[in-house]
Amino acid sequence: MIMKKRRVLAAVMLGMLLITGCGPSKEQPVKNIKIGISVYDQYDTFVGQMMTAFNAYATQKQEETGITINVEIYNASGSQSTQNEQVESMIEEGCNVICINLVDRTDPTTIIDTAEKNNVPVIFFNRELVEEDLGRWDKLYYVGAEAFESGIMEGELAAEAFHEQEELDKNRDGIFQYIVLEGEVGHQDSIVRTEYSVNTMIQKGVSVEKLGYAIANWNRAQAQTKMNQMLEQYGSQIELVLANNDDMALGAIDALKAQNIPQGDWPAVVGIDGTDVGLEAVRNGEMIGTVYNDKEGQAAAMLELAYTLSTDGAVSSIDKLNGNTIRLPYIKISAKEAEAFTPPGAEGY
Repeated sequence: MIMKKRRVLAAVMLGMLLITGCGPSKEQPVKNIKIGISVYDQYDTFVGQMMTAFNAYATQKQEETGITINVEIYNASGSQSTQNEQVESMIEEGCNVICINLVDRTDPTTIIDTAEKNNVPVIFFNRELVEEDLGRWDKLYYVGAEAFESGIMEGELAAEAFHEQEELDKNRDGIFQYIVLEGEVGHQDSIVRTEYSVNTMIQKGVSVEKLGYAIANWNRAQAQTKMNQMLEQYGSQIELVLANNDDMALGAIDALKAQNIPQGDWPAVVGIDGTDVGLEAVRNGEMIGTVYNDKEGQAAAMLELAYTLSTDGAVSSIDKLNGNTIRLPYIKISAKEAEAFTPPGAEGY
């Protein structure tokens, strides 16, 4: 019996040698990778355009390397529990890396725990999680921009317009009466963009008076409804609309048009993100400016990071990666710059 067991063991070992080869085994080259992405809302204009850019860069990378890159994008539809379930599904389906546009930036615990348990790296993007959470595991990353920069630039655009265009001070009192369309209750980007835009105007020598504000959840239709309400309340007192993103700025413009207010009587409207429709509104004079959030550069950075993690490359070689974070700068775009503006795209990648 002992001899038979030894023969069986020898046969098994021989089979293993035939499979793996003699001597040290060599890793098989990667032939395909799978990247799973969950976005908080597929109808968000900025996020949608960023995903279009990501897919384009994935195709380009595939052509350059010969490695098949499969990208699957899930819509969390504003539900954190749905997004948590999507992460489980992506891991079960064998995604090498998952990229998360958080629904609730304060509640990434389930995602992080699930990913760490299965040793799947996570790249958070655009909606930044709390710093302490990002440091919980060494395979967590963030790709985005500094929210305060966009607020500063939005304030600069408004201040420059007030100084240069006397007609914006409709009641000639030397004060910029404004309203704010905010993204989400308690959302860091909403708070920071609003705070820095107002403080920057003051630092630039503009006296300001806040008439009101409304939460419009980054949404154009909601912003139109809220703007209608504030027009009913404040009417021509409104001289400036500070919107936390372009979609809400465009919602305010939709309300102005719906009420048949002549464009010459509109308040100044300024947004953030530099979406295609936002840039067009700046070019045609409906918005006084926007702050370009480099969606192409962020998409390229995220793709390069996901590819490197999936192929066991050295992430330390990735340009602009500082620790576990990649941040790209905003660009201020007034009507003067909008006509000739060309997105910087994937420069540096």
